[in-house]
Amino acid sequence: MPQHTPRRPICAHCDGFPKVAVTTGQTTPTGQRHTITADCPACHGTGHTTPARAYARIGR
Repeated sequence: MPQHTPRRPICAHCDGFPKVAVTTGQTTPTGQRHTITADCPACHGTGHTTPARAYARIGR
């Protein structure tokens, strides 16, 4: 029988698009745009986050 893994929640900061290409405004000698890649700082480029832990209430 196939075993299914539980779905991890999608990152709220990047909505599942963890890596983007940003143009620098410069062109390469061949005429192409020079781009850099940027990763989402919240999920570190995975697109998923771990669920927030539930805090235990201590005291009254």
